[in-house]
Amino acid sequence: MERWKGRVALVTGASVGIGAAVARELVQHGMKVVGCARSVDKIEKLAAECQSAGFPGTLIPYKCDLSIEEEILSMFSAIKTLHQGVDVCINNAGLACAEPLLSGRTEGWRTMIDINILALSICTREAYQSMKERNIDDGHIININSMCGHRVVPNADVHFYTATKYAVTALTEALRQELCDAKTHIRATCISPGLVETEFAFRLYDRTPEKAAAAYESIKCLKAQDIASAVTYALSAPPHVQVGDIQMRPVEQVS
Repeated sequence: MERWKGRVALVTGASVGIGAAVARELVQHGMKVVGCARSVDKIEKLAAECQSAGFPGTLIPYKCDLSIEEEILSMFSAIKTLHQGVDVCINNAGLACAEPLLSGRTEGWRTMIDINILALSICTREAYQSMKERNIDDGHIININSMCGHRVVPNADVHFYTATKYAVTALTEALRQELCDAKTHIRATCISPGLVETEFAFRLYDRTPEKAAAAYESIKCLKAQDIASAVTYALSAPPHVQVGDIQMRPVEQVS
């Protein structure tokens, strides 16, 4: 990770869970991290904690609604003005709505598409353009995916979410191919965790929190820090090594 010291990373969805853990991890390794979310109160608190801990990097909170393209473009413009540009892009923001295929609301489906697919793709495009215009040849784009991007579980509440994560799997491989065609050494990685103990399930089952609690209590889940460690593993691989996809589950998780 030594070569990443002082360089700029964008982490989307950095206020809680995996995003917050990844932001903290990268600051610990001396990176300048722009952490974005719709609400930045928690990111500001995390930034203060990182500073108090004496971490060599810095965390810069940025308020951005990823469902609005203009806000994403404005964020990249601000990063260019203030920090030259993005060297690492961690597309972490994602959400699930309990909207089955046979009875789900279109609004919920559209929300998942907007964040899980479109926002990820827009951030990927803008991060690449930022690297290209500065002749950055060793950047890295990491998509936080899910094991749902590799198999369909028998749970109607997450079937549409699963479809969006299958898209992330395809988009990451497509990105790798396009980067290769562009004759660049910018790398693309997909990290696909199974059940992680975060606020994710409580947001999915916002009306039945006991259902989310039961899921997390059923087995010893992954922690957000486990995924942050996977991010640093991918980033710290030698420049000629591309870690394509890290699939990780709790040992006790069946599927």
